[in-house]
Amino acid sequence: MPLKATPKRIHTPHPEIPIEVPEGMAPVEFFNSPANLRNLAEENGLFRTPEDLLMYRKLIGHSTEFDTSIIYDTSRKILDPLGRPVRRDQMPSAARKVWERMTAILIDYMLEKYPDPAKHVILCGEASLDATWPLNKPGVPSIRMIHNHFIVFPVDALEQAEEADPNDVNLTDSGHNTLFLRHLSDVYMEFFEGLDLQILRPVAGEEVSLSVTGYPQGLPSWVLTDGRERLHDKYFWHEYQQILLRFLDFYRTFFQLVSTGEERVPAQANFPNAVRDILLGNMKFIRVARDLRERVIQDPQFANDIRWQPAYEQLLCRDEGGRLVVTISQNSVGNAITELLGIVVKRQCDPQAYAEVEEALVNRLLEARERLIAENLGEPISTKTWPGGSFVRVA
Repeated sequence: MPLKATPKRIHTPHPEIPIEVPEGMAPVEFFNSPANLRNLAEENGLFRTPEDLLMYRKLIGHSTEFDTSIIYDTSRKILDPLGRPVRRDQMPSAARKVWERMTAILIDYMLEKYPDPAKHVILCGEASLDATWPLNKPGVPSIRMIHNHFIVFPVDALEQAEEADPNDVNLTDSGHNTLFLRHLSDVYMEFFEGLDLQILRPVAGEEVSLSVTGYPQGLPSWVLTDGRERLHDKYFWHEYQQILLRFLDFYRTFFQLVSTGEERVPAQANFPNAVRDILLGNMKFIRVARDLRERVIQDPQFANDIRWQPAYEQLLCRDEGGRLVVTISQNSVGNAITELLGIVVKRQCDPQAYAEVEEALVNRLLEARERLIAENLGEPISTKTWPGGSFVRVA
């Protein structure tokens, strides 16, 4: 009998974190400091490029199978956490091109290491970390710079995991927490349909959802024609960028209308004609924004949760047919990239459990790093856990 498709809640162990937060300082404030970001590279750094792209181990991670991130580490150049780039469109062109090459190389590695889509879920998730919230607000991501996450989950672990509450505030789906899809699904989808894409083919969300979770639900999705062969194609990355730019136009137009009440095309719009014709020409779009504006005025707690600047998650994953799929979502409060696929991660401090999987995990990360070294993109980083490029257990 097939398993019921339902969001899953998995438990992922991590070791004790050997970081001392200064007395009187909130942890989230310390995590955004240059001191912590320096520690991140020294303790868990794997690879750094001349463009300041840092690959590192996710010590408090999502998965113990494969879990790494690339961050655009501007902490030494931009000391103000609120002034750091949090989206791909804010990166310099040279850094973005290297970012794309590193992403393609790591996805290639995951596809080669885990070739069977029936056995492993593979995802690469890019998240903006909103630089507009107060530093000490609960739920604010711990490092305010753009991340790219590379994660693998064994399917059997998901099948055996407990069911997650479908109303979990972190889950992003069309029925609960995604404002655009809950209230504006028709105009949201119409706005994306206007994109002129040649390599990415739009598909219904249900066509690419995972059978174990039923996610993603209702999100705009595209299948990458020719899949893996296109990962290193600059035109694929151009279209990947167009999806983000289209999303930014929708987000800015909507929240500008909520903020000011004025029906006008944002000054930085990438597709001004589409904004004018599809969004501002839609009376439901105008009405929903004005209703939300009134709620912001009346409800201080709700107003404090609004993310006025664009916050998104753009995902590239493999579906059960082996196809590479792109999707994008509005980022909700506290939302993690895995939850676009219906996977809620409960992180637990369990040094013994982590020690049992650490060596195998680190060896896979080092193996993936070799691909970046071979492409001469930057320099490997030595840490006390991998001082000479191989795992060493630290007491």
